[in-house]
Parts: sequence; structure tokens; C-alpha cells
Amino acid sequence: MSIPAPLSVHTFSEANLPERIGVPSVLDPAQQEAADELVNGPRGGVYGPFRPLLHRPPLLRAVAKVGETLRYEGTLDAALREWVICVVARELGNVFEWQMHRPLAAKAGVPERALAALEAGTSLPPDMRNDLAVARLVIEEMLRRHRITDATYDSAKAIWEPPALVELLTLTGYFAMVSWLMNVARTPGNTG
Repeated sequence: MSIPAPLSVHTFSEANLPERIGVPSVLDPAQQEAADELVNGPRGGVYGPFRPLLHRPPLLRAVAKVGETLRYEGTLDAALREWVICVVARELGNVFEWQMHRPLAAKAGVPERALAALEAGTSLPPDMRNDLAVARLVIEEMLRRHRITDATYDSAKAIWEPPALVELLTLTGYFAMVSWLMNVARTPGNTG
């Protein structure tokens, strides 16, 4: 059984459209406090998914905490973590996460040929690190089929112990969630 292709892996359909849900024009005290926490925290600003999330400060804080846990307290090596984020961003056509994390993936050691193949929606190079290749398969199946096959699970289980596999699946879900939010909100890329 083949996995259906994503709607648009090669484009970022929201990239040049006006933002729908951005930062509130006037911040109430709770929103200002949440914005200040982002500015003074590890992110250093209000960007990406936190632009629309600023409308709901308690939700922003909860989402930010999950993201910080995954990115700054995670156990996956940096190349795998950034690769997962890039695969999710390309699979869901999210311009912000792609522009933000592609350079981080390259810096973490993901081969440029692999990133170029991901960007083009083509097969990975044959000498690709096995964990990155299996991670792409896991993510594609999750996002396209909403589950993974037994064969893919067995491949993943051969690489990762349950704690790492749970982290990889949660990382995928987190970045899918924020990508979907930004796709609907039309959050601009990091150049916007």
C-alpha cells in the first residue's frame, strides 16, 4: 500500500498571503505579560506560532512550555530533532518552520543533499543516516495515514528505545500542531 502524497510538499501556499491572525493590535495586561515572558525567555521574541497564540495567553504558555521541553530539554540529538522539524514543515507546507529550522538542521549536521531532497520532495540519498531515513518514513506515515505500519514501527523500534520514540512522536505532533495553526493564521516566514 502506498502512502498518499501530501497536498503540496513543494510549495508554501500561505507564504505570500496576508496574515489572518497576527499579534493583537492592543495587548491587554495578560497578553503583555505573556509577550514579555517570550521576549525574556529562550526564544527572545514573539514570532512564529506565538503571534496567533498571543490571543490566548494560557494556551501560549502551555504550548511554549511543551516546545521548550522538546527543543531545549529533549534527548534526541540535534540533527535528528531538527530533521524531524524540517520533515514536518515540508510535509505540511509550513514556511515559518522550514525557514527557521532548515539552517539549524544543516548546522546540526544533516547533510545538505538530504535537505535538498526533502525540499524537492524526492528520495533521500542512498547513504543517508538510517535514523534520519526512518524518521522521515515515520513522520510521513503519521501525517498522511494518522498511524504507522507494523513494518515502520519495527524499523523505528530497532533504532530507538521507547523514551526516544515517544519523544520523536511528540516532537512530530507538536510541530504539526503549530504548523497547522500558522498555516491557517498565515503566519509569515522568518523574513516576514
